[in-house]
Amino acid sequence: MHPKRKKRLIAVCLIVLAAGTAIGLVLYALSSNINLFFSPTDIAEGKAPVEQRIRAGGMVLENSVKRDSETLQVEFVLTDYAHNVTVNYDGILPDLFREGQGIVATGKLNSDNIFIASEVLAKHDENYMPPEVAEALEKSGHKVKSDSVKSEQY
Repeated sequence: MHPKRKKRLIAVCLIVLAAGTAIGLVLYALSSNINLFFSPTDIAEGKAPVEQRIRAGGMVLENSVKRDSETLQVEFVLTDYAHNVTVNYDGILPDLFREGQGIVATGKLNSDNIFIASEVLAKHDENYMPPEVAEALEKSGHKVKSDSVKSEQY
């Protein structure tokens, strides 16, 4: 093989190897940042992965919020009126968080089927419901007012 061709071949191989490595790293980074949405029914049926970052949404069940008087630890029940999921959160809840309202929480499901939230979002007014939550409630047979769903995303 001619020395010039050999150098070109090595250069092309190095470029292909570098591009492949870069694409692999980008895909790995993107896969760890994907947050799939699951309803309480999906979680109860075992469709949600354990110990993987996901989003869960539904309505905060009435009379289910329990706050620790010493810490910021809060426990509440998330429901789609078909199934319930217990959520533990350590932090300050949004001002609009209250029982009977729709929320979306980001976190991980542990092996005991308890959702450990790292973030709780309650972005709504009295008429707003996150689209994912509205869809989950409709799937469970619960009626949702059509004017309560807006196209805002989190």
